[in-house]
Amino acid sequence: MRRLFPVTDETRPSPVGEWDLDELADAYAYPPDREVWLRANMVSTLDGAAQHDGRSQPISSATDMRVFGTLRGLADVIVVGAETVRQEGYRPARAREAFAARRAAAGQGPAAAIAVVTASCDLDFSLPLFSSPLVPTLLLTGATAPPDRVEAAREAGAEVLVCGDGARVESGRAVRALAERGLTRQLTEGGPRLLARFVADGVLDELCLTVSPMLTAGRAQRIADGPGLAVPDRFALSSVLEEAGFLFTQYRRD
Repeated sequence: MRRLFPVTDETRPSPVGEWDLDELADAYAYPPDREVWLRANMVSTLDGAAQHDGRSQPISSATDMRVFGTLRGLADVIVVGAETVRQEGYRPARAREAFAARRAAAGQGPAAAIAVVTASCDLDFSLPLFSSPLVPTLLLTGATAPPDRVEAAREAGAEVLVCGDGARVESGRAVRALAERGLTRQLTEGGPRLLARFVADGVLDELCLTVSPMLTAGRAQRIADGPGLAVPDRFALSSVLEEAGFLFTQYRRD
């Protein structure tokens, strides 16, 4: 079906106010008929920048952060690249009262686990992500990861999952290893290099993309920054929300 959205539309903002978390949770519910589902949540400017000054926050908005929190509130596990952990100052996911009943009904724990994808295990294990998580942090790495760093991760309380025969984490093995632990509602927040690998390996089921009404120019990364596909992977638009010029879109594998 073709839909037209004329820019001359005189529709005024709704007086109802911001979407409540229950509305967002319903809009972003995981498909009930899939055993494992990997979705990504990213933000991009109109000219394709995934970051400004190395961080995504400057191109985000308050509503984007509500969507961000909702997606975390629905997930079993949040998969993130090591460089994003370093740059964004990642902290453990926290339990939120707004999602407590919904998570309990779905048989989930109080908060999502964080799973960090890293070949080198070169991380600061004294950070709260490792020293004081509500749910133990997972480290996804390859079989040739430095043994001393693997041991340091375990001593810090992280669970290490070997998901590759060499240094590189194999996307399919990572998805399966998490699912085998009951972590089937999977969310990745990137960064761009990790998302590119998920796309290239064909394991991404859904992209939740916030289109920010901003232009940055420059040479910022795209949301997926890595080797390209020989044939573009087609996804289908499943929903669009709009607020203050920001578009909150969902695309699922066609």
